Amino acid sequence: MSVYVGVDVHKRFCQATLMSEDGTILDETRFENTLDGATSLVNLARSYSSNIKAVVEPSANYWIKVYDKLEDEGFEVKLSNPSKTKAIAEARVKMDRLDAKTLAYLLRGKLVAESYVPTKKNRERRTLIRHRASLIKMRVEVKNRVHALLDKHDLSYNYTDLYGKEGLEWLHSLNLPATDDHILKSNLQILETLNEQIQDADIQIAKDAVNEEQAKLLMTMPGVDYYAAMILLSEIGDVKRFASPEKLVSWVGLAPQVHQSGETRWTGHITRKGSKRARWILTQCAQSTRQHNPKMRTF
Repeated sequence: MSVYVGVDVHKRFCQATLMSEDGTILDETRFENTLDGATSLVNLARSYSSNIKAVVEPSANYWIKVYDKLEDEGFEVKLSNPSKTKAIAEARVKMDRLDAKTLAYLLRGKLVAESYVPTKKNRERRTLIRHRASLIKMRVEVKNRVHALLDKHDLSYNYTDLYGKEGLEWLHSLNLPATDDHILKSNLQILETLNEQIQDADIQIAKDAVNEEQAKLLMTMPGVDYYAAMILLSEIGDVKRFASPEKLVSWVGLAPQVHQSGETRWTGHITRKGSKRARWILTQCAQSTRQHNPKMRTF
């Protein structure tokens, strides 16, 4: 006998419904979103059958512990796509028990709209790349605060790069009123730390790229460096999951919108659906290529 398990995941707690092949509710349980909690669900499911199929509805990154535990225990696990699971997304009544039960019914009927689950290695890559992106964002915020202080005191400069060697020496030499001077020096210290952390992340990403054949292949393309290559690899994952190049373009959100009515066909802007990071880095690569390659600039 097969047992179908629907799991609705939240930050602290998860709700699960266990269902038999004929649609009978075998059990319903609420457990903590921890490894011990996931283990309790495994033990409960195995008390009914050794043939277990499960579906997990994601919530931010809170689904990973439960999903990995079920997969490691040999369960056949799927990750549902919340936006495409209309029975839940469009439900008027939102309850964890009802969502978990709906997931179990959909799994039993082979009607689950699945999300792609990257490998653990790829998830680690994504984590590091997104960590670097968060550091870059913090650095921009610090630089904006420094510029605000300069504007406040009508200070101008002629440096091409304010945060290059000469620009930083000038910033450190400034003598602003006590409070603002303290804030400036504090921001410059934070900036130095962030630069070190970003450099460290870059080294780790570059080491990964050097040992990745697919990254080396991507870097043969104009405008693609190791960072762009690793973003594309981490976001796309297994390219074989796309049936054609057109499917990949559509997933990235670079395909144009098409509207057709009778003999009239209208093509609009790109859809902008799919991976924002992959679309962003491809745009950056295109801009870089345009700047440095005359043929691509003309194109």
